[in-house]
Amino acid sequence: MFSKSTIKYIQSLQHKKFRDEYNCFVAEGPKVVQELLTTGDFNCKSLYAVQSWVDAMDQQLQQALSGRIWVVKDFELEKMASFATANQVLAVFERKEAVIPASVKAELTLVLDDIRDPGNLGTIIRTADWFGVRNIICSNNTVDLYNPKVVQSTMASLGRVNLCYTDLPNWLSAQKPIPLFATALQGKTIRSFSGTKEAIVVIGNESKGVSGEILELANEIIHIPRYGQAESLNAAVATAIVLFSLRG
Repeated sequence: MFSKSTIKYIQSLQHKKFRDEYNCFVAEGPKVVQELLTTGDFNCKSLYAVQSWVDAMDQQLQQALSGRIWVVKDFELEKMASFATANQVLAVFERKEAVIPASVKAELTLVLDDIRDPGNLGTIIRTADWFGVRNIICSNNTVDLYNPKVVQSTMASLGRVNLCYTDLPNWLSAQKPIPLFATALQGKTIRSFSGTKEAIVVIGNESKGVSGEILELANEIIHIPRYGQAESLNAAVATAIVLFSLRG
């Protein structure tokens, strides 16, 4: 049986305050943990898994993690897990230092203006990875990228996309003359910008959209044509459509 302090520490990492304090985050489930371990993008501090999962591990990886693997029972894993059903393995990883790019010339860059839903952020990170977007710049009020639901949604794209938080109006003002596209329900159709090689694309808050301050900075207001009666698109879905259209 693990000590209560160990369980309490891992449970605390479900909260941003303690992720910041300990500079660590938790990943849960075989697929996410395995991919994060394999890519080596994050340093694994400790791993807790049932015996069958440990037995199936790659031997080289098991040796590399020597002294950091703890075999646990199902009920012990359940006490540490943030999801309703514990899933074989849980690992604590060290966070990477965020790097705010000084310039994003000659590429597509995503900017997230107060995205609040963890599932949306995780899916957006995966989508950016799919379309070869290297940087995602977030407002300070955007959900934490190390939130357990974000980590779960990224399916290990977390380590392949640089995501950072900053004051958006100041950062965007420093990026001129790179074209700045803000997404909205009206504006120029996204089809007009097919084949764009360099641009900063702003995705707005799920309910309020892009803030007025950032709209004023934009070179173009762009939208996805609507054919039905839906009021709006999910932010992550809109991101995928916009990036596909821009890539042409």
